[in-house]
Amino acid sequence: MAPVVARRRARQRVRILPLAGARSRSAEDWWWDRLAPSGSGYHLLQSDSMLLVLPGPGPARPRAQRRASRRAQLLRLRGARAAEAKAKPRTAPAPAPAPAPQQEPDPGWGDRIPLEILLQIFGLLVAADGPIPFLGRAARVCRRWHEAASQPALWHTLTLSPPLAGRPAKSGTKTEKKLLASLEWLMPSRFSQLQRLTLIHWKSQVHPVLKLVSESCPRLTFLKLSDCHGVTPDTLIMLAKACPQLHSLDIQHSMVSPGVPRGPKEAWAELTGASVLGLQVESTAVVSFLEEAGPRMRKLWLTYSSQTTAVLGALLGSCCPQLQLLEVSTGLNHNSTPLQLPVEALQKGCPQLQVLRLLNLTWLPKPSGRAMTPGPGFPRLEELCLASSTCNFVSNEVLDRLLHGSPHLRLLDLRGCARITPAGLHDLPCQELEQLHLGLYGMSDRLTLAKEGSLLLTQKWCHTLQELDLSGQGFSEKDLEQALAAFSGTPGGSHLALCSLNLRGTRVTPGTVSSVISNCPGLLYLNLESCRCLPRGLKRAYRGPEEVQRCLQQLLTSLPPASQLGSSSQPALP
Repeated sequence: MAPVVARRRARQRVRILPLAGARSRSAEDWWWDRLAPSGSGYHLLQSDSMLLVLPGPGPARPRAQRRASRRAQLLRLRGARAAEAKAKPRTAPAPAPAPAPQQEPDPGWGDRIPLEILLQIFGLLVAADGPIPFLGRAARVCRRWHEAASQPALWHTLTLSPPLAGRPAKSGTKTEKKLLASLEWLMPSRFSQLQRLTLIHWKSQVHPVLKLVSESCPRLTFLKLSDCHGVTPDTLIMLAKACPQLHSLDIQHSMVSPGVPRGPKEAWAELTGASVLGLQVESTAVVSFLEEAGPRMRKLWLTYSSQTTAVLGALLGSCCPQLQLLEVSTGLNHNSTPLQLPVEALQKGCPQLQVLRLLNLTWLPKPSGRAMTPGPGFPRLEELCLASSTCNFVSNEVLDRLLHGSPHLRLLDLRGCARITPAGLHDLPCQELEQLHLGLYGMSDRLTLAKEGSLLLTQKWCHTLQELDLSGQGFSEKDLEQALAAFSGTPGGSHLALCSLNLRGTRVTPGTVSSVISNCPGLLYLNLESCRCLPRGLKRAYRGPEEVQRCLQQLLTSLPPASQLGSSSQPALP
């Protein structure tokens, strides 16, 4: 009740005690000045049932008072301007000032970079990730970037693959036609300096694309057709004539149409969009291409099938005397038909060969015979790869026929060749071998013929060997210990060349592994998987110097003291 009584009394006082000038002031203004005068540091706040006097600056004036004062100031200003206008004599109007020239918007830092610098920057990015999709996106930034991205010098390597590969044939054909329409205006303007072209999963429009390439890309040097259908002999011959610098052809996993009617298997694949695994390269198209461009051919990749014999026959007939790389591998379906390749005829037909790869093949070399003279060999051969996942017929005698004239061999890959022995490798003429792969994968231990002799390998190439693969070999613990000790017995630090060692599935001991790691500080890869003689927790692959050194620390902590180690090994000494 107290607040109500106080409010009633306040109203009565306002009625009884009128102040001077009360006609123009309300009761609220009177109480404002009475209870919280200006400059006192207090202000008046009116609530629903009481008036509060609070410390702090007072609130702003009401909005109506602010509007009235602004309106009065505006009227006074207008009156003063009107009086000045009447007092001044009338004169001619002054001429309007000339409009200021409009400033163009700042183009940004992209246009300030010189074109030569942009080309260098774009060239580094293209070399790392390729021209697509970077150049297409960079051309949308500004005019300067579009000009730089359109330079033909940047479009020297190109990979084209329809985005709907693996879909039904109808949708795939539409996608290829759309991509072909884009290439029709891109080829003349940007691909004039194209050097390397890769086509992947093209099913129906390969011939139009290669026709555009032959018309607009005279500097083409490398062509790869992966899983491409419908390439005719006329197409490859046209390409060989229009591109005089074309010297490398990769047609692995592609089907070249010979122009004959297709069978039901091929027709069903065309309708469903599936790939037919049994169909490989048609020999007539490849042979026709080699006859046209054979003298300048340097590199050739093939997929082995029943038709590869005709292509190899052209090579044996000196169709490509300057060939430097030859690779023949199986496709997705393993072909069990043995490949018969005469070694001596290949050496005569391709004397400049530097790389020879026969991958995952059942190679059956023709016997040399008693009256046959040895071939000239491969005097420039630097890499020989005969790796296979199945048992093959490569023996010491065949290896000697291949490498008897190859002193500059650097890489020898004989994975899966269980008939090769360390003695046969020791007799090879190459003295600077850097990579030796002798791993046996997926083979039982009874197929491993060599039980000793690994010392012959390390003694001969310990100075130059960088990568050594002995996985799956059946060498004894003592034999491996003597072989790997050869890397620490050479003065001058020549053993530092060893950087990769694969001992997966061997009988290597902890002492031998720790000795190798200690004597080879440059070791970057060490594979100890499935090594029965090692303790648990260490049978894995180590990558990088930190992991290899961590393996050494674990081995040192797990090894017994030297006295116990010597007493335990005493009975094994001769």
